[in-house]
Amino acid sequence: MSSKIIHRFIVTEKALKLAEFENKLTLIVDINSNKREIKKAIENLYNVKVEKVNVLITPKYEKKAIVKLSKEFSALELYSKLGLI
Repeated sequence: MSSKIIHRFIVTEKALKLAEFENKLTLIVDINSNKREIKKAIENLYNVKVEKVNVLITPKYEKKAIVKLSKEFSALELYSKLGLI
């Protein structure tokens, strides 16, 4: 179920700056998911602790989630483990 919530990670210059300086992940999620489901999915799939989740709907009608990780975990490290950078 967790893997159905997360569609893909966004790896742009802006997303990498957020990861580096603010410890945030940026990803596209299922349009019907809520913040609690997104938080649970990230924590279960990637074994990290999520501090906060913000969501917005893009002009393409996709739901974008910006997930702030707790200080013990690094967003850049997770991106590199996944092979995205």
